[in-house]
Amino acid sequence: MIEGLTGCLKAAEKCGVTMGLENHWGLGRTAEGVMRIVDAINSPWLQVTMDTGNFLEDPYDRLEKLAPKTVLVQTKTYYGGGLWYTLELDYDRIAKLLRKHNYHGFLSLEFEGRENPLTGVPKSLALLRKAFA
Repeated sequence: MIEGLTGCLKAAEKCGVTMGLENHWGLGRTAEGVMRIVDAINSPWLQVTMDTGNFLEDPYDRLEKLAPKTVLVQTKTYYGGGLWYTLELDYDRIAKLLRKHNYHGFLSLEFEGRENPLTGVPKSLALLRKAFA
């Protein structure tokens, strides 16, 4: 895997694109696993995409471990209950930990709620705008 990523990073560097390894299932299931890969490759062209909804237990300590190398944050909201699971995430707390690590990148919204997106997405955006203002 490291060999494959290293090959991709040559193209990313040539194009001026920073890749983000997401905390997701498999090798990226834990913060330690993500950081082990990112640190082993040790390239400015490979950083972290933080997905706030992919640590089901004790997310804040795990998100904190990713924060120093985070280049994109995927925020999840679950209005109306989640499609696969529901997390009650404290976005004020997440915003505070990202500020602590001087994060100034983009937030993307991944709405995974059962509520109609026409009402759930605006609620989600209002929540995020308040927390990250």
